[in-house]
Amino acid sequence: MISNNYLFYFLKNATKLCRESHTKAQSIQNNIVSPRLVDTFGRGHNYLRISLTERCNLRCQYCMPAEGVTLSPKSHLLTGDEIVNLSSLFVKLGVSKIRFTGGEPLIRKDLIEIMKSISALKGLETIALTTNGLVLHHKIQELKESGLNALNISLDTLVPEKFQFITRLNGYKNVMKSIDLALEMGFVPLKLNCVVMNGFNEDELSDFVKLTENKNLDVRFIEYSPFGGNKWNDKKMVSYAEMLKLIQVEYPELERLTDKPNDTSKAYKVPGFKGQFGFITSMTENFCSSCNRLRITADGNLKVCLFGKEEISLRDAMRQNVSEDVLLDMISTAVFAKKKRHAGDKQDKEMYLIAPYKLNLYPVLNQITLRTSFSTKNPPTTNKEQNLAHTNQKGEFKMVDISLKSETTRTAEAEARVCLGPFAFQLVQQNKIKKGDVLTVANLAGVMAAKRTSDLIPLCHNIKINHVSLQLTLDCGENEVIIKSCVKSVDKTGAEMEALTAVSIAALTVYDMCKAVSKDITIRYVKLLLKTGGKSDFISSNK
Repeated sequence: MISNNYLFYFLKNATKLCRESHTKAQSIQNNIVSPRLVDTFGRGHNYLRISLTERCNLRCQYCMPAEGVTLSPKSHLLTGDEIVNLSSLFVKLGVSKIRFTGGEPLIRKDLIEIMKSISALKGLETIALTTNGLVLHHKIQELKESGLNALNISLDTLVPEKFQFITRLNGYKNVMKSIDLALEMGFVPLKLNCVVMNGFNEDELSDFVKLTENKNLDVRFIEYSPFGGNKWNDKKMVSYAEMLKLIQVEYPELERLTDKPNDTSKAYKVPGFKGQFGFITSMTENFCSSCNRLRITADGNLKVCLFGKEEISLRDAMRQNVSEDVLLDMISTAVFAKKKRHAGDKQDKEMYLIAPYKLNLYPVLNQITLRTSFSTKNPPTTNKEQNLAHTNQKGEFKMVDISLKSETTRTAEAEARVCLGPFAFQLVQQNKIKKGDVLTVANLAGVMAAKRTSDLIPLCHNIKINHVSLQLTLDCGENEVIIKSCVKSVDKTGAEMEALTAVSIAALTVYDMCKAVSKDITIRYVKLLLKTGGKSDFISSNK
């Protein structure tokens, strides 16, 4: 655990050094953001994107798979109060812009109440919304009155038939109506997000640019990115360079505009046109060096990178009534761990679950795992009349008589796993559990338990133990403590029960030391891994 504390100390100091080495302009930006939101590369994060729902009223082919999706239960999603509380916390840390995404955020019934609440937060300058525009024209007046002051509408084609094909719904006229109404109400420049896909809409780039002639639009052409379920391949992607070349066939004289420090779009303008357009180049020219964005998923996980797999559940922590200081530590730890740039790997999650543009460190635990084992000497018996060793013919319990057996060298190994969940796991990893060093205490408890097995198990023999050792390791991917034991003895019966008791008591000790911070801890997979000596040997197939 010392190494983890050292890493935490190093990251905090590395952040300070990185900030000091940045340019004056960057330093000015970071000074208005709490150090907790500055990563080890000096990037200050003042922009928070919150997904309000996983649901959507469209079925875009690049976003949702054709066979449909499995949505999280409502109880797993953030409540309105939780969203407001998290927003307040991040604004206190220096976040000045919050964008609501989905799924489709307008589906959320309490959106207006949420927006009214966060609009009162001191220091919050921008409340933005990304929507598909399908029902926006019905709600835009109320949204503006509730504090909305920035708007993005997703639109991938200007051909109604193509719209119906890609979204699997006939709603093109409603979206265009929403665009016109948004412009009339002063949402300028109104941003249009267009995902460009080879063979679908790359022939419409100039038509989208034409829209900016008389309308104050900012059309952003997005490189098609890989997400689970969208069957991404590089043949579908149209690069920034290719898109620019296609547009220049129609508009050869383009003006390259000056991008703001944290802009994701490379901005252009046709001279004389009212609006502008740009390119979001996530795949070919990433903008990681100036990234100032954090994301919270609909189920309450904090993501520091859109393309990263690491997530940390703020929802679980809040529902366990942790203090604000603990929440702040969780946020800063996640920010400090942000990488210099994304890997560009295919995302495991569907796009609608992540909500970038249009759209658990902690994956979901698989609660059911089938395991098999085999004996190295004797095959499994199929004799239905075989008696249990600890009962007589009358069914009464008895202690097995081993007096006539010979002493042999016996070895047994066992395993148990304790699933802590992300919050408790992180505290164990950082050695911040108030009761003390969890892994050290559990290790000692396991050794002591092995020596007292016959006192705990009624019909278990008291054997002469020659050696007991435990190994406790942390599985960051599953948020688990993996406990393994090894017991050696020279006696007339095996040491399996001693090995199993050791890991069981060690697991219970982990539970006891962590139960104050989480009630959702699971002890699982208590099993024998190996047994040697005696009549038969055994090795688990999962050892």
